[in-house]
Amino acid sequence: MKRILLRTANVALLLVFYQGAVSAHHGTAAYDMEKSLTLKGVVTSYEFINPHAEIRVAVTDDNGHTVNWLAETNNPNRLARRGWGRNTLKPGDTITIIGNPVKSGAPDLRLTKVILANGTELDPL
Repeated sequence: MKRILLRTANVALLLVFYQGAVSAHHGTAAYDMEKSLTLKGVVTSYEFINPHAEIRVAVTDDNGHTVNWLAETNNPNRLARRGWGRNTLKPGDTITIIGNPVKSGAPDLRLTKVILANGTELDPL
């Protein structure tokens, strides 16, 4: 009986620690949630993959320099429930991306909205 109780307690502890690691992965700690960026550019790639779909966008700044941004979205399952699919975006599409930048200053953001060239808004959350 003691052995079963001990195993159950060990399994419970492992699940608690594992759950914390999973929550950290899906958190927003890396992003500056107080800031929002709006960037217009051209899609260079769109990966409808797990664990997070990714959109890469070439954005030209005011000085004519192109910066390649990574916009991280939700998982494909959640996106599909919001009307997204594998062919929602294609390389060459001009889009506006809105999201929270990473704190490190890298060209990476947590996507909160996409606006297509025709004005259609896509919600990834």
